[in-house]
Amino acid sequence: MKIGIYGGTFNPVHYGHLRTAQEVFDTLQLDKILFIPAGKTPFNKPDLAGAHHRHEMVKRAIKGNRGFEVSDIEISRRGRSYTVDTIKKLNGLHRGCQLFFILGIDAFLDLPGWKDPDTLLDLAHVVVISRPGNTFADLSTSSYLQRVQKKTLRELDKGIIPMVSFDISGKQEGYFCNVTALDISASLIRRLLAAGGKVKYLLPDSVNSYIISNKLYK
Repeated sequence: MKIGIYGGTFNPVHYGHLRTAQEVFDTLQLDKILFIPAGKTPFNKPDLAGAHHRHEMVKRAIKGNRGFEVSDIEISRRGRSYTVDTIKKLNGLHRGCQLFFILGIDAFLDLPGWKDPDTLLDLAHVVVISRPGNTFADLSTSSYLQRVQKKTLRELDKGIIPMVSFDISGKQEGYFCNVTALDISASLIRRLLAAGGKVKYLLPDSVNSYIISNKLYK
């Protein structure tokens, strides 16, 4: 089984997250994508909604999609959550399965500063997705991509090719995946909600209803 691992604060989850997950699911022909709302992160986020709220919002957003599931593996853990520890645990829970860790270009550029990044790259395939404000060409200086030609990165940015695989470690593969550029951000949604603005068509109605009912982001 091929399982996509899609982590984030999902604060709140929106159509940008959902469309990205669906396109990765289709492009890599995955069997499932596991949404993993972050628990206590290594970074201070004062406007972070409670973990149980973010988990419930994802649960509502993906309802009806048989290829999507949500996991509480991080929010149920005591202490801070680190991706490498989560992937280790998921490998134990899904023995015999291939894990595909999904992250944006910006996060991949920050990877050297994460906890045990080299171990992480040995534990799961990595799917690097396009993100508004970043280009694949930005990755040309990454120490993890010494065998990837700049020409290939430019062709990805131009949309000439939708996906490229590459060697990222001695045990796992890496993938560059172009996804539809929906320039929707959770921070924009939070600002709109705080100002009393409308967020219709930025996130599912079920999520918006939950936010209103629980008076989140006010």
